[in-house]
Amino acid sequence: MKRQILVATTNPGKVKELRAMLDEEIEWLGLSDVAAMPEVEEDGATFAENARKKATTYAQLSGLWTLSDDSGLVVDALGGEPGVHSARYSGATGVDRPTLDRLNIETLLKNLKEVPPENRQARFVCYLCLASPEKVLVETHGAFEGRIIDHAQGEQGFGYDPIFWVPQLQKTVAQLESSQKNRLSHRGQAMTKFKPLLQDLLAQK
Repeated sequence: MKRQILVATTNPGKVKELRAMLDEEIEWLGLSDVAAMPEVEEDGATFAENARKKATTYAQLSGLWTLSDDSGLVVDALGGEPGVHSARYSGATGVDRPTLDRLNIETLLKNLKEVPPENRQARFVCYLCLASPEKVLVETHGAFEGRIIDHAQGEQGFGYDPIFWVPQLQKTVAQLESSQKNRLSHRGQAMTKFKPLLQDLLAQK
């Protein structure tokens, strides 16, 4: 019988992505596949805290192993902002995702207006947490280094991808093919670390 693992997301695309990246004997479920549960407030001070809170809470509520991630953008010149507030950095509400992405980018660039290009180092960060109803089972993280540029370039990706420049590739993340992005990205790195640990866990059960 396949192990069921709940992914703490209502996004079917993320569940599909996990299924492709972690091709194990697992039945991956999204929050929409299980009984309705209250939304977990992401009020942690760090990505790790948020990922751990979502994983442990949904695992206790569902009785299933639960995988959660929290990720975002960290800009050194802004003291780590947007950080855990990356998804809602502009403060806008009631708008669609593309509009919110654009407003978040505008807010970030406004706050970086006086910072010269050479001082705009930044990284995308991702923390993953897998929990059972009783305890945290696995935690991993990944980081993708780059810097922030003033003008959007590229049509791929989402969020801050069009202004996140990767110096060694001479491209923004929004100019990368999805397979290349998945391999190099913060989430891809966290997944690469996570996969063998998950395999070890499954072998023990």
